[in-house]
Amino acid sequence: MKTKKIDNLKEFSGTVLIPVFETTAKNLIPIKYDDLAVSAKVFYGKKDTHYLVEKNDNTFIFIGLGKSIDYKSLKTIFRRIASKEKETFAKSVALSLPSEFSSEEVEAAISGLLLGTYSLGHFKKEEDHPFLDPDFELDILSDKDHTDSINKAIKIARAQLETLKLVDLPPNKVTPKYLATWALDKGEKYGFDVEVLGLEASKIEGLGAFLAVGKGSENEPQFVIIKYSPKEETEALKHVGLVGKGITFDTGGLNIKTAGMVHMKCDMAGGGAVFGAMQLIADLQLPIKVTAIVPCAENSVDSKSFLPSDVIHSYSGNSIEIIDTDAEGRLVLADGLSYLIKNYKPEYIVDIATLTGSSVGTLGYEAGALFTNNEAISKKLQEVGDSIGERLWQLPLWDVYKQDIESDIADVKNYSGKPVAGAISAAKFLEYFTQEHPAWAHLDIAGVAFGDDEFAKSKHATAYGVHLLTKFIENL
Repeated sequence: MKTKKIDNLKEFSGTVLIPVFETTAKNLIPIKYDDLAVSAKVFYGKKDTHYLVEKNDNTFIFIGLGKSIDYKSLKTIFRRIASKEKETFAKSVALSLPSEFSSEEVEAAISGLLLGTYSLGHFKKEEDHPFLDPDFELDILSDKDHTDSINKAIKIARAQLETLKLVDLPPNKVTPKYLATWALDKGEKYGFDVEVLGLEASKIEGLGAFLAVGKGSENEPQFVIIKYSPKEETEALKHVGLVGKGITFDTGGLNIKTAGMVHMKCDMAGGGAVFGAMQLIADLQLPIKVTAIVPCAENSVDSKSFLPSDVIHSYSGNSIEIIDTDAEGRLVLADGLSYLIKNYKPEYIVDIATLTGSSVGTLGYEAGALFTNNEAISKKLQEVGDSIGERLWQLPLWDVYKQDIESDIADVKNYSGKPVAGAISAAKFLEYFTQEHPAWAHLDIAGVAFGDDEFAKSKHATAYGVHLLTKFIENL
């Protein structure tokens, strides 16, 4: 999407989008725009409403924002308009930005419009959204220069669109190799380095926990390492490490899932969020060094699959008793965290994963679960999440939960076997492999990465985490 600032509609012909803050249904003064007047009896700016008027070959879409608006709601409103009203868009579209819009509100509106181009019909014969035409240009009507906010919004949306596609595409398309190739291609395009450890290289490195998960699949696991550095490096440059769960499909392994398996293509949504964030970080040229690891594997059922009661050896050198093969995400994350800490030594670490149904049972579909012993990181992540509508809520990491991962035969076990505190015991398991890193946070996003909304009939990706991780890093 290209944009161009215009001063008025004198030479314009097409569709005009006009955001309107709520007045009152009883207001005697109509909403006026240009030479149009809309009676409050038919439209007064109520949130989630819109009203179409045609005049002089132009289509005017008045968009209700309510009395006040938050970032996520504003983004959703504009995504809805772009998605549901695309048939009314002419070749030319203009957006009239209210003078009271902040830079963040401009960002939300523009990125929402671009997200509205997304369709789940990846294998259908469909016409592309008009916004996706290479020659399309969105005209911006504003008394201020919002160029920086608009450019940033487009970059945010593009990264989120990439993650939506990665998570929504089927597992016979998005294999570990597909994700590795995606990272290599985007590295060339956006300017970050990518190293991929395949099966043999992972064996040489001793990534035993990671390799155990992928043993039952014909699709070779890929341990993806991404390194981004700004063009100007200094000694004071902060270094952040990211780890994302990249399980391209999760059958549960030999502890096979008995419900909901059809949605398990989403089990790489944490890895997808890291991929999208790395694209965005490089696109924005953030002045921070970032190293990301996404262990990509498929947890399948086969004669070669790892077994419940196996004892495997992780990259850290610690042994792990396998209680449940469906607790596989924490295994690949354990090796990812250990590898990151030993070889790259970042100051801050955030891992992100669709890890447990327990987090969904606790927080539903409104927030991800946050685990950390660093209060400054906890506060920063929650503040950032609240500001963009990707909310987090902190759960405890008390040492009393250590007993849930204690094993008689190995250093640690991968599952407590208890029907309670599953998200916490999983977090304690990951903490075991952080070597008491002072600035580590774990995000369990099982309830917010994939779900239902107005934009499709079936469950689908949300791209949760792309903007959250980027904005957290941007504000360190």
